[in-house]
Amino acid sequence: MERIRQQRVEEQIRIEVSQLILRGEIKDPRVDSFLSITRVDVARDGSHAKVFVSTFREGDALTEGVAGLNHAAGFIQGSISKRIRIRLTPRLVFCPDPGIKEGFEMGEKIKGLFP
Repeated sequence: MERIRQQRVEEQIRIEVSQLILRGEIKDPRVDSFLSITRVDVARDGSHAKVFVSTFREGDALTEGVAGLNHAAGFIQGSISKRIRIRLTPRLVFCPDPGIKEGFEMGEKIKGLFP
């Protein structure tokens, strides 16, 4: 897959999964609207994609949300295949991305250094 096309597919998948979450189309109770899709990495052959998920919620919200998304991966893939015109819809694997939360915590630590 060409790199430019691959980037377009990654962006489209990110947008579509985000919309599914925001519209509440994923009925799994572990998936709430506070989950955000930070990035998508599609394999060069387009057969699978890693979807990185983050949240601001405390506790196990991120691991629960990722488990819910992985459970609903088939439904999400089907929805994506209906909305995006590509020959092969990648198999989706959802992974936690603690980057946003870690960045927020780092900002709080820096604020604490300067009274």
